[in-house]
Amino acid sequence: MTRAVIIGGSGHVGTYLVPRLVHAGYQVINVSRRQRAPYQPHGAWQQVEQVTIDRTAAESAGTFGDQIAALQPDVVIDMICFTLESAQQLVEALHGKVQHFLHCGTIWIHGPSVEVPTTEMTPRRPFGDYGTRKTAIEAYLLDEARRNGFPSTQLHPGHIVGPGWAPLNPEGHFNPRVFSDLAQGLEITLPNLGMETVHHVHADDVAQSFMQALANRSQAIGESFHVVSPAALTLRGYAEAVAGWFGKRANIRYLPWEEWRAGQPADQAQATWDHIAHSPNCSIAKAQRLLHYQPRYSSLQAVYEAVQWLIMQDTVATE
Repeated sequence: MTRAVIIGGSGHVGTYLVPRLVHAGYQVINVSRRQRAPYQPHGAWQQVEQVTIDRTAAESAGTFGDQIAALQPDVVIDMICFTLESAQQLVEALHGKVQHFLHCGTIWIHGPSVEVPTTEMTPRRPFGDYGTRKTAIEAYLLDEARRNGFPSTQLHPGHIVGPGWAPLNPEGHFNPRVFSDLAQGLEITLPNLGMETVHHVHADDVAQSFMQALANRSQAIGESFHVVSPAALTLRGYAEAVAGWFGKRANIRYLPWEEWRAGQPADQAQATWDHIAHSPNCSIAKAQRLLHYQPRYSSLQAVYEAVQWLIMQDTVATE
């Protein structure tokens, strides 16, 4: 039985990926800092071995890579690698010992778009700490795969959504109030003309992409893939669609960026700026061609499922 170690497997994507791995016949070991329940319950978790490792502490001690290697994995899936040094420690410990190493990246390896949809061949122009760090990891893993034969694949999700947490909303931040306002026909404000874009993906579709990379190993190794829904959304179109779910017409007031920012809490304004400055719109043609990735959810379908969960939790009010 193939041993699959997943680092950070009880998060958004792992909630769906771990059961898929179990059902595919993998012996799954989930490595996390502390025991926590997945976002959605599933009987497959009863077959998963749980290993507790404080990654930050272990990396500081220089032992994290060796601890992962000691689990004798055939496959390692790293969902929570955020620095080049973290990636280097794992690669050095696992080189020659694993069949496949899969890294969860981000579409924020791309900065502002030039031609859309953006492909994986587009030169990287990241900005911000997160995107810049993830781009450095991508460059390192690609080089290790192509120059030194380390069997890595990188999967770059968009804005991950699903039942259990608040999705990125039409104002470009995460306050669920925006969904309540749209459901009730109340006014929301959008920066500029609302034509910036966001690109969601359902967590289960991200899980699907990891499974497809495992199933198409020869095509996947040494490559990076976008993992998003078939199409991005404009903020305006997104707001109009959400209002329509509740039989309402979106009541939108458009404001110049500086005026809009001044009326928002600082954290929400920063989140919106990060999203609209990127305005991602990514192609999945490569993943479709080489991995046979076929997302089940459009952006709106994925968000709808998440919003319905928020309504059941009384987090979003429809009246």
